[in-house]
Amino acid sequence: MTPQRRLGLTSATALVVANMIGAGVFTTSGFVLADLGSPLYVLLAWVVGGVQAMLGAICYGALARRIPESGGEYLFLSRTLHPAAGYVAGWLSLLVGFSAPLAAAAFAFGTYARPWFGGITPAMGGTILILAFAAVHAVEVRRGAQVQNAAVVLKVLLILAFVGIAAGRIGLPEVQPNPPFPVAAFGVSLIWISFSYSGWNAAVYVGGEVQDAEKTIPRSLLLGTALVTLLYLALNSVFVFAAPVAELAGKLDVGRIAARAIGGVALEEAVAGLIALALVSSVSSLVMAGPRVYSQMAADGVLPRRLAVASGPPRAAIAMQAGLALFFLWSATFEALLTWIGFTLSISTAATVAALILLRKREGSALSVPGYPIVPWLFLAGVAAMTLFTVMQRPLESLVGFGTIIAGLLAWRIHSRK
Repeated sequence: MTPQRRLGLTSATALVVANMIGAGVFTTSGFVLADLGSPLYVLLAWVVGGVQAMLGAICYGALARRIPESGGEYLFLSRTLHPAAGYVAGWLSLLVGFSAPLAAAAFAFGTYARPWFGGITPAMGGTILILAFAAVHAVEVRRGAQVQNAAVVLKVLLILAFVGIAAGRIGLPEVQPNPPFPVAAFGVSLIWISFSYSGWNAAVYVGGEVQDAEKTIPRSLLLGTALVTLLYLALNSVFVFAAPVAELAGKLDVGRIAARAIGGVALEEAVAGLIALALVSSVSSLVMAGPRVYSQMAADGVLPRRLAVASGPPRAAIAMQAGLALFFLWSATFEALLTWIGFTLSISTAATVAALILLRKREGSALSVPGYPIVPWLFLAGVAAMTLFTVMQRPLESLVGFGTIIAGLLAWRIHSRK
């Protein structure tokens, strides 16, 4: 039975925007500023991250035109390279692509919303949020999409309102001498920022439920990524210039700090509400997209059959993802999640773009890839640089990332023998 294609361009684009605007943009710049030492270097990193995401969106759009079904990297790599490559990509999606970011977004929500819930721990607040949206998206596809679209529109409007208020109060920043450009630290900062941009490929995970998928998915990837890149630059310009570097460097809650410096406690609480809403939307999008990958893997026989569905929401997969996210939420630190997610997902997306290049060589001009071969090769070069610098500067986190990939290969061997 074929899946019902109910999601149009608006819903697919909203899914991309919601996946991207999550915990990262409201928490990353403080850590990046501590490493780079200059607000201008931080903004440059966000620009480079946006360009990298756009290159990836173009490549994934070409693959989506060729394979317009649900499954994301798992489906693309299984069909173009080898089932083992697809299995490992699905393994990474299960752990690092959705469950871990879901935990990170829920933890950040719990941190920002803690005063409003009687001071409960961030992990407890995040747990309530995960369980609530698991229930919403388990009910019906269209209803979940409607909740998603409304939250995204409200979130974007509130971000624009905050940027407008801040622009009228900050004024022109003082010109400060920049420190020497830290090349290695800049490379690592791009890994953190790539976590904030992750989600630019979200629409490919629900491709089987998108109307006119060959056209709608590529458009939604580009529209969503372009919109979020502009919002990120505007938002981070406010963050890094609103307060002195010493007050922001190394801090997670840069949104609260910047808002307090601009408009006092009242604006701080208003911005905290905006951030909480953004995180709610991010959690919703992750719960909506991730289980479709696991369902596709189950339909192919590489995960338990009970996770597959003929039509409607994949309820068993939603429940499994919620359980994994709760495990990460209660067992890992926020900064460790950032580095692990950004590093490992970069490798997964690079493998997918490499598969696109191989597919183009096999099929020739019949497979349309805008900007080929420059666009895919530029994307791979960017990922290679980020990976190299992260291995040099963060060897432990890199080792965990490589270990996750190796564990996926071992799981594949066990599965194939069975």
